[in-house]
Amino acid sequence: MIPWNLLDLDTALRASWAADTCSPDNQAEWQPGNPAWGHCDITALVVNDIFGGDLVVGEVHHDGSQHGFHWWNRLPSGMELDPTREQFQHGQTVTAARVIERPSGPLPRRWEDYLLLRERVIKHLGPLPEPV
Repeated sequence: MIPWNLLDLDTALRASWAADTCSPDNQAEWQPGNPAWGHCDITALVVNDIFGGDLVVGEVHHDGSQHGFHWWNRLPSGMELDPTREQFQHGQTVTAARVIERPSGPLPRRWEDYLLLRERVIKHLGPLPEPV
């Protein structure tokens, strides 16, 4: 049984996001006032560690062109959970959502960032389930 709730998870994530875990593509734009910026991929993996379910990815568009991808979770209940959605503060839209399979083993990109974020969340919540 999980001894905490979604509000506790949200608080732990917010306290754990930082410039050093932001995607290198977005690091120059990261600010404490928008801590979710550049954290969607590794945050979705931490949420997936805890709740399972599906990883969902969509295209981010702004001013008519694509500006990368956005990741979030679809829980086993079917509910979608997107703790980093608030990072889009300038009219960006997310389209073309699709479920993707979680890569097995270490990620080819951002593995160290994921491990660091996960470790910070553990400091707030206590032990998490082992990564899938």
